[in-house]
Amino acid sequence: MEWNPQTLQFLSECFLHTLSPAPEPRRRAETSLADAADRPNYGLVVLRLVAEPSVDDQIRQAAAVNFKNHLRTRWSSEAPILPPEKEQMIVPLMLSATATRKIQSQLSEALAVIGKHDFPKEWPALLPELVSNLKNASQASDYASVNGILGTADSIFNKFRFVFKTNDLLLDLKYCLDNFAAPLLEVFLKTASLIDASVNSGANLRPLFESQSLCCSIFYSLNFQELPEFFEDHMKEWMGEFRKYLTTTYPALEGSGGDGLAVVDELRAKVCENINLYMEKNEEEFQGYLNDFALAVWTLLGNVSQSSNRDQLAITAIKFLTTVSTSVHHNLFASEGVVPQICQGIVIPNVKLREDDEELFEMNYIEFIRRDMEGSDLDTRRRIACELLKGIATHYGDVVRNIVSSQIQSLLSSFAANPVANWKDKDCAIYLVVSLAIKKAGTSYVSTELVDVQSFFESVIVPELQSPDVNGHPMLKAGALKFFTMFRNQISKAVALKFFPDLVRFLASESNVVHSYAASCIEKLLLVKDEVGGPRYTSADITPIFPVLMNNLFSALKHQESEENQYVMKCIMRVLGVADLSADVARVCIEGLTFILGEVCRNPKNPVFNHYLFESVAILVKRGCEKGLSVSVFEASLFPKLEIILTNDVTEFFPYTFQLLAQLVELNKSPIPPIYLHIFVILLSPDSWKRAANVPALVRLLQAFLQKAPNEINQGDRLTKVLGIFDTLIQSSSTSDQGFYVLNTVIESLEYGVIKPYISHIWAALFRELQRRRTVKLIKSLLIFISLFLIKHGCSNLVDTMNGVQPDIFNVILNQFWIPNLKLITGAIELKLAAVASTRLICESPILLDPAAAESWGKMVDSIVTLLSRPEQERADEELDVPDISENVGYTATFVRLYNAGKKEEDPLKDIRDPKEFFVASLSRLSTLSPGRYPKVINEVVDPANQAALLQLCNSYNLTIV
Repeated sequence: MEWNPQTLQFLSECFLHTLSPAPEPRRRAETSLADAADRPNYGLVVLRLVAEPSVDDQIRQAAAVNFKNHLRTRWSSEAPILPPEKEQMIVPLMLSATATRKIQSQLSEALAVIGKHDFPKEWPALLPELVSNLKNASQASDYASVNGILGTADSIFNKFRFVFKTNDLLLDLKYCLDNFAAPLLEVFLKTASLIDASVNSGANLRPLFESQSLCCSIFYSLNFQELPEFFEDHMKEWMGEFRKYLTTTYPALEGSGGDGLAVVDELRAKVCENINLYMEKNEEEFQGYLNDFALAVWTLLGNVSQSSNRDQLAITAIKFLTTVSTSVHHNLFASEGVVPQICQGIVIPNVKLREDDEELFEMNYIEFIRRDMEGSDLDTRRRIACELLKGIATHYGDVVRNIVSSQIQSLLSSFAANPVANWKDKDCAIYLVVSLAIKKAGTSYVSTELVDVQSFFESVIVPELQSPDVNGHPMLKAGALKFFTMFRNQISKAVALKFFPDLVRFLASESNVVHSYAASCIEKLLLVKDEVGGPRYTSADITPIFPVLMNNLFSALKHQESEENQYVMKCIMRVLGVADLSADVARVCIEGLTFILGEVCRNPKNPVFNHYLFESVAILVKRGCEKGLSVSVFEASLFPKLEIILTNDVTEFFPYTFQLLAQLVELNKSPIPPIYLHIFVILLSPDSWKRAANVPALVRLLQAFLQKAPNEINQGDRLTKVLGIFDTLIQSSSTSDQGFYVLNTVIESLEYGVIKPYISHIWAALFRELQRRRTVKLIKSLLIFISLFLIKHGCSNLVDTMNGVQPDIFNVILNQFWIPNLKLITGAIELKLAAVASTRLICESPILLDPAAAESWGKMVDSIVTLLSRPEQERADEELDVPDISENVGYTATFVRLYNAGKKEEDPLKDIRDPKEFFVASLSRLSTLSPGRYPKVINEVVDPANQAALLQLCNSYNLTIV
C-alpha cells in the first residue's frame, strides 16, 4: 500500500465510517480495513495518517486505535510489520506537538506491543535515544517533551509487570535499570525541587505533577519483580518525596478548578500503589518508613471527601492499610480504639450509598451490576472498605465481629425509627453482611458470623421480598435479592419456595437492576444441589409458576435498556433446562426466542446475551425432541433466522449457527430433508473455512452430515472436497486436531469400499505432516486415527494400505511412533480404543506374530501395560506443544462452544466393557496356540515393573499366559 492522496482519502473515509452508529456503513468500513490490512506497508501508511495534522482529530484517533490493534494481532519478532527504522517514526510522533493526549495513549500501547517482542534486543537504539532526549528536555525544563518521553518509557517498561520471573526477563530488566534508573531519579528530584519552589506561586504546576505521576508509574514497573540495588541504595530520596506528596497540600493547583485536584490525587494514588508494592514485596527494607506512611495515609483518608473524583486515591490508600493489616506489622491496629475508629471513620462512610451510586443504579445498570453482583467492585470504595475490615479481622477477628455486628444492629434500628428517611442505613447493613461473608473455596457456599442467616433473612430480607410495590425503594429490593442469592444454600427449600412467586413478581419491576437480580436469583437457585448431589429444585417446584415465570421473563426483555439483558436470558436458559416442557409451551418459547434472534441479528452488541440466547434455543430443541416433539417444529421457526444470519453475513453468529444446524441434522431421521443438502454445499465451499473462528463449528456440522447422510456424501465430488478440507486443516498446528475429527468421522461413518480409492492419499498427507513436525499433539491424533482404522477395517487393510504408499512404512511407524508414544494417550474412550487396537495388532497381525518380530511384539506389550496400569499423570507427563505464533496471528477467538448443542461422544467399542480384561484375555488365548513362546518374550523384553503389573492384571481376571 502506497502513501498518496487517494490512500489518504480512502483510509480517512473508512475510519470515519467505523465511528458511524449505523451498522451497515460501519460493517462495510471494517471489512474494507480488514482487507487493506493484508496489504504490505499497511501499518506504516496508517501511522502516517495519524501523523497528518490536516486530518480531523477523530479520524486520527480512530486510525491510532486501528494501528494499535493491527500491531497487537499481527506483530511478531519473526515477522515485523514495520521496517527496522520504526523508532524513527513512532517515537518522534509520540513526542510530536500534533499528537493529542488520546492519540499518545494509543501510540503508547502500540509501543508496548512492539516492545514486548523487540525491546531491548531487537530495538537497541530506543532506550539510549529516550535517555538522551530526556536529559535535553529536562535541562531545558521542557515538560511537554519530558512527559512525552516518560510516557513512552512507561509503555515499554510495563512489560515487567504481572509476568513470571525468568532469566531473560531479568536480563532485560537489568539493561533498563542500568540505563534508566539514574536518569529517572534525576528527573524526579529536579521536578520535586521545581514543585517545592513553585508551591505557593502562580506557576503552572500541572505538567510537573503529571511528570511525577509518570515517574511513579515507571518506579512501579522497575520495582515489580524485585528490589533493584539502585532503588535500595536511593530509597531515602524516593520515600522522602513520596511521603511529602501524601502530607502536603497544594492549594494553587488543588483549588484552581477544573481537574487540578485530580492531577494531585493521581500522584498521591501512584505513591500509595508504590508503597503498597514495597509493603507486599520488600517489607523488611521498607520497615523503617512504615509508621510514618501509615500515619500519613490514615490522616490523608480523613481528609478525602466522598466525591467520586477522589475514588482512586481513597481506594489505593485503603489498599495500603489493608496490606499492613494482614502483615507482621498488624500491631499498628492493636491500640485500643483504633478498630472502632477505622469502622466509624473509614468503613461506614465508604460503605454507605452515595448519590453517585444511586445515579449509576438508575443510569447504567450494567456497570452497577458488574461492580455490585459480579465481584468486579474490588476497585470501589464500598468493596475495598470491607476488604480492610477483613484484613484487620485476620488478627483481630473477635474485635471486628463485635464492632460490625453492633454497627449492623445500630443501622437497622436507625432504619426502623424512620424507614423513609433512613433506608440507606438498611442498605448499608445488608451490604456489610453480604460483603463480609466468607465463601468456602471451590463452592458457592457462603457463611457469616455477623448474623444468624435464617433470622436475618426473615426479619430484614422477607419484608422487602413481600413488599407489594415492586418499584418502591429499588436499591433496597436489589440488596434483599442479592442476599437471597448469596445465601441460597443456607435458606431451606421449604422457606425459599414460599418466595418463588415474589421473585417472579420482581421480574416485572421497572428497575433494570431489580429485574436482573430477580432473574439471577431464580437462575442461581435452580443450580443448588441437595445433600446427595442432585438438584434441590426440580420441574415439579416450578410447574405451578411456570407460565407466569416465562411470561415475565420475556416481558422483562421489553423494558428499555433490558432488550439484551444477559441475566434474564441466562435465567430463561436455566428454566428451560429444568421445566417440564409441553408441545404448546415449546412452540411459544421457540417463537419468542427466534423473534429476539431476529432483532439482535440487525446489530449484535452483547456477546454474553447472544451466547445465552443460542444456548436457550439449543436446550429447548434438545429437551423438546427428548419429549417427543418433531424436530420440524423447531426447523420451521429457526431456518428463516439462520438464513438471515448466513445471507446477511452476520459473522458474529456463524459459529453458533453451524452448531445449531449440526444439532438439527443429528436430531433428524435418515434420509435428512433436502434443505440440508443446500447447506452442505455452503459447508464444502472453501470460503466458509477462511474465518478461523468458524472452523470448530464447521467441523461439528460436517461430522453431523457424515454420520446422518453417508450415502449423500458419496455422490459426485463431495467426499473429495471433504478430504480436501481434512488435508487443509492438518497443515496448521492450530487446526490439526479439527482435521483429525473430520478424518475419524469419515472412517467411522463410511464403508470401506467408499473410502478405499482415497486411502493412499490420506496416508500420504499424514506422513507428509509427520515429516514436517513431530509434535506430541500430531502423534497422539495419528495413533488414535490408526487405532480407529484398525478397529473398523482390520489389521491387514491397515498394514497393506500403509505399505502401499511406501514399502515397509508400517514397521517404521510402529517402532518409531506407535510403540514409544502409546503411553501418551489420554481420555477414557481414546484409551480404550488405542489399547484394544494395539491388542488386536499383537494378537492378529501376521507381521507381529512372526517370530522375527518378537522384540517389537514384546515392546508393544510393554507399552500396552504402561497405558493400562499407570495413572494418566504418571505416564503422560509430556510437555505441551508450544503454539506456532505465526499461525495464530490474526486469529480472533470468537468460537464459543454451545454446551446444549454439544456432540455426544460415541464409543466405537460399545461391546467391549473393559480394555484391561480384553487385553489379558486376548493374550491368554494367543498363548495357548504356542505354549511357552510368549512368556519367554515377555521375560526378555518387557520392563520388570510392567511384568509385575501384567501378572497382577492376569490374576485380577483369573487368566494366565502359558
